[in-house]
Amino acid sequence: MFQQEVTPYDLAYRGNIAAVKILLNENERLKTQTDNNGRMLIHWAALGGHDDLVRHLLSLDGGIVPVDPTDDTDMTPLILAASAGREKVVNTLLNEGARVNATTVDGHSALQYAASKNWKSICVALLEKDADVNIADKRGATPLHRSASKGNTAIVKLLIEYGKNLNIDPRDTYGNTPLHLACEENRVEEAKLLVANGADPTTTNKERKTPLDLASPGLVRQLGEIKRETTSK
Repeated sequence: MFQQEVTPYDLAYRGNIAAVKILLNENERLKTQTDNNGRMLIHWAALGGHDDLVRHLLSLDGGIVPVDPTDDTDMTPLILAASAGREKVVNTLLNEGARVNATTVDGHSALQYAASKNWKSICVALLEKDADVNIADKRGATPLHRSASKGNTAIVKLLIEYGKNLNIDPRDTYGNTPLHLACEENRVEEAKLLVANGADPTTTNKERKTPLDLASPGLVRQLGEIKRETTSK
């Protein structure tokens, strides 16, 4: 039966640090060599969540392995680790100076992925290293758009809490604000949080729809009550 050859990159992803160390001793170039996706060993170690291997690679030869190499879609190890929920690796990379606001070719950042996937502790780590709370991808979607549309209540709260510079009503390329998306997906708690913190339920998107046009009748009533309470204070 045909058996596919295990590559050094497979070993790094699986966290087989002993085997990787042997290969590195045998082949110096492997430290910074890339695979068909333009990824180094550190990309795969980060994606697999293998903090010990990431630390080992970064300790080699006075920094020969970069902390922020990009693959063929401009993914960095930090973006991969944040996307996969690898908190230890995220913290190591941030402490080693990884660019917190690096983005892929589509404009996706570590914070956007973490916000989308509900990785709260990773979002905290990124925000504490000055991640741009309003960073937008090529479609104009911010971390707030992503967390509000997914129903990630804890992340919406966190972005509001950390966001002294937070834009509560950013528009994506379709003119939708996070409140539009929360209402469209019937994310009740997220919609209420947004309106309580100043989101405008009368903003129109490119189809001339307001968030209220997209909300269920029950949610429209609740948002109306919150709006009246906040304006009467």
